[in-house]
Amino acid sequence: MSIVLKRLREVFIHGTHSGHASPKPYTIFETADIPLVDVFKLYERDPTCKASVDLLASATVGMGFYTTANEEYEKSKEAKEVVDDFNEDVNLDGLLNDMARMLIACGNDFWAKITVNQLKELQRLPIDTIEKIEWKFLDPEVLKVPWKVEGYKLAHKYGGETLKPESIIHWRINRVSPSGFGIGILQVLLHSLVFQSNKRPSYAWMKAKIERIMPKIFEKYAGPDVLALLEDANEETIHKFERIIKSRPEEGAWLFYSGKGDLKPLTMDPRARFEFYIDHIINQFYLGLETPLPRLFSTPGFTEASARAALDLQAQLIAPIQRYIKRQVERDIFALVLLQAGFEPAKAKIRLNFGSPEVPEVEIADMVRAAELGLIRAEEFRKNAVRFGWELWEPQSETEGGE
Repeated sequence: MSIVLKRLREVFIHGTHSGHASPKPYTIFETADIPLVDVFKLYERDPTCKASVDLLASATVGMGFYTTANEEYEKSKEAKEVVDDFNEDVNLDGLLNDMARMLIACGNDFWAKITVNQLKELQRLPIDTIEKIEWKFLDPEVLKVPWKVEGYKLAHKYGGETLKPESIIHWRINRVSPSGFGIGILQVLLHSLVFQSNKRPSYAWMKAKIERIMPKIFEKYAGPDVLALLEDANEETIHKFERIIKSRPEEGAWLFYSGKGDLKPLTMDPRARFEFYIDHIINQFYLGLETPLPRLFSTPGFTEASARAALDLQAQLIAPIQRYIKRQVERDIFALVLLQAGFEPAKAKIRLNFGSPEVPEVEIADMVRAAELGLIRAEEFRKNAVRFGWELWEPQSETEGGE
């Protein structure tokens, strides 16, 4: 990665250096509310988050893609071949699959265009590569509203330079205008909520704390704390009990004393009901993940109708993301590849389509009609009829028929 960034700095950096104020007036720098690398940790370490992101990413781009061209364009075949060859060379399908996870989880992903004037390679950057986005005001005198991205500032460990916007493909969804950063499905789980003087911790924190306490509950029941009442015990005996209790194992320990005393286990009232509160927190967590499909694997009682409803809901959620990815690829990749190969992108109209090309389904009635009209020969009809399960024999020769 250091080699890639070094090449980018040589070609695409602005004239400023890390640690110096930008000489360009009327620009501002924006950082993400929560560092994107911290957001992605939730994907890496929480099984529910990882499953939800993987399901949404797979439903978005997992089916693969194919390209089509404007057949009325006289060079459509050659233009399509150029784009298809480029896609194969850079493994665009694999890049999109990796990008979709980061895009859905964090709302952002960054690709570097290596040698942008002659695009031959694309490189995904680590999510913590871009530290700040540099904006230019719409009107520095009247409307100080962020309007146009002027550059992407690298984090200090990646060199701290500012890359030109044309050298970066910035993928982002759920952009809250005029922010330059997008928002994925995991940020809402990491944000706390402050209303007046009350503060609610993040749902990720609450879920993690519940999961941290659960093993301790088992430990408490297996080895409950015991209150030791040592009547007339001297100070040395009390300190001895104190040291032993503090160093007791997780499963608990029994302590014996020769004097008069009493033992009282400290237990939790079993009438306390917490499942309703836990269900609320877990339900809010799943709502933030925006896909009910993980529930199908973890919650009993889901019917086939519920599963279909969940799939229909997920299809509505991923449709806008698919359209966004499609337009971004066509505009920032396909158009540039066509231009540098000498084609006209507006006329070629190379389009990215998710899924597999539609193959017309041939019916046997269509074949019979084609044979009647003389569009196919008798031997062609027989060969195709076998594919439909017809059992045919080779016609007898005239010699065999005469005998």
